[in-house]
Amino acid sequence: MSQPSNPNILPPLTLGVCSWSLQVGSVDELRRLLGELGVNATQIACGDPKHASWSEGDAMPEAARASGLTLTGAMLGFPGEDYTTPQTIQQTGGFGDPATRPERLDRLAWALDRTVALGLSDLMLHAGFLPEVGDPGRSSMLDTLAKAGQMAADKGVTLAFETGQETALLLRLTLDELKSPSIKVNFDPANMLLYDMGDPIHAVEILGPDIRSVHVKDARRPTIPGQWGEEVPLGEGEVDIHRFIRTLKAVGYAGPLVVEREVGDQAGRMRDVKHGLDLLRRCLAEPAGPEDARPGVHSSELPR
Repeated sequence: MSQPSNPNILPPLTLGVCSWSLQVGSVDELRRLLGELGVNATQIACGDPKHASWSEGDAMPEAARASGLTLTGAMLGFPGEDYTTPQTIQQTGGFGDPATRPERLDRLAWALDRTVALGLSDLMLHAGFLPEVGDPGRSSMLDTLAKAGQMAADKGVTLAFETGQETALLLRLTLDELKSPSIKVNFDPANMLLYDMGDPIHAVEILGPDIRSVHVKDARRPTIPGQWGEEVPLGEGEVDIHRFIRTLKAVGYAGPLVVEREVGDQAGRMRDVKHGLDLLRRCLAEPAGPEDARPGVHSSELPR
């Protein structure tokens, strides 16, 4: 059977890989490729157009639980999300479009049931672009997120909203307004750069207490405003992976570190993920220094 699935009871800073990064079509293939990479932990795709469709179909949860893999959480993407440009995903992502909210809440209900069937307590997703304070659409968006959080709570699941589509300060304010113990953060430092939404290191300090899981990914900021940045192998971008890991430790994060790679063919991704895991092992072996004790966010920084 699979190993314990609550990230709070895994060994601290367990290394793993996002299942969709390996472009697998079955649990058996996932287990084989993770074995080649020397890890056993994975954040597993529920099964959707972006993250994976499983050959096991409705039997996927049973197959995953019997695989011997350590499942750290599940990931949901919504049909119709369009990542062609930052503008298209702003229009189509998560719960951002009021017209698609009812069907996406239905899809969330399905994903929550699948998360429970996987024996998991955590479901990650992109909530959609959060309206700024004062935006007339903010109230209805927060009402939808609060409903999503209650749906998760009713199933005993924690929702972790992935970072990047808003600044860390706006996400911090939104979490504080929602006051939902069932809504936390899936932190992706590269997304902060790909969307050009601020410094990922400072974002860790702002969001630290609510970081439930981490996608370890690297990127460079866009060179032209309004376009995508560039995802690159770990250590080749602007995240500063060594400092990122030190900062996670400094804010008390002890959950899984799950490598994500979304560029290239399967062979190239395997190569890049292996490189990333090797880099993370070196980072975790580094002793902490006094420069790693940094202050968090002051209330005066929050938008009003």
